[in-house]
Amino acid sequence: MSIPPSNPRPDRLPHERGFHVSWDQLHRDARALAWRLQDKAPQGGGEWRAVVAITRGGMVPAMIVARELDIRTIDTISVKSYRKGEQGELQVLKAPDAEMMGDGEGVLIVDDLVDSGRTLELVRKLYPRAHFATVYAKPKGQPMTQTYITEVSQDTWIFFPWDLALQYVEPYRGSD
Repeated sequence: MSIPPSNPRPDRLPHERGFHVSWDQLHRDARALAWRLQDKAPQGGGEWRAVVAITRGGMVPAMIVARELDIRTIDTISVKSYRKGEQGELQVLKAPDAEMMGDGEGVLIVDDLVDSGRTLELVRKLYPRAHFATVYAKPKGQPMTQTYITEVSQDTWIFFPWDLALQYVEPYRGSD
């Protein structure tokens, strides 16, 4: 394994330099996403018809956005792309209500992160008139989302609060 020169601790893996998102931070960022979306509703500031969360990561941000924008119709789309940490062929495991979705007009599709953009690209093909919003965006996937809050570098691993447990961690430079 080659260690990037920017890593001052060669015994530390690159993903350990990740971006750790707390529940508080995610809540603040999802609310900021809602504020940004309120003026982007169809027909120049009208109302969103529904929110669709891309499961699983988009469920928490979608709930917060729906609450902030008072959207009562909420559904999910489940797309499987990772198998044992590797990206594989995309597969829709569960689609939202077809009658509600139509071509997506007036529907807000929310995810926690756009990374490579493959998932959003697939969902966009299914619902081309929907509005796509993510809390975080990496450069490769950024063109697939219309609204996002924070851009992170492509090589940053984001640790979401549902992925974390509180435990002791050695200091970055050691304690000697």
